Amino acid sequence: MNDFLIPIGICGILFIGLPWIIFHYVTQWKKNGSLTVEDENLLDELHALARRLDDRMNTIERIVAADSPSFRPSPTLRDEREDDFELPRSAERATRTRRREH
Repeated sequence: MNDFLIPIGICGILFIGLPWIIFHYVTQWKKNGSLTVEDENLLDELHALARRLDDRMNTIERIVAADSPSFRPSPTLRDEREDDFELPRSAERATRTRRREH
């Protein structure tokens, strides 16, 4: 009798249990695949912090360059900062955020 139940149990696990677990987690990953409102806010805050740190580094490099003629500032030092990577909170994004909260 045991010789008959072991292969049936193994087949049940392989053909029913394993696919069920895989499909369960695939659907979980698809549901949680997008950014949440908190994630978007955190990214906005980190972007603003990176901008401020970049401005501080440029200021420090300008001060050191003015005090020491032998100092060579990094190539990213510029008098006018280019806003080539701006992430404004657009009306469409704010609408998307409000829809997620409801």
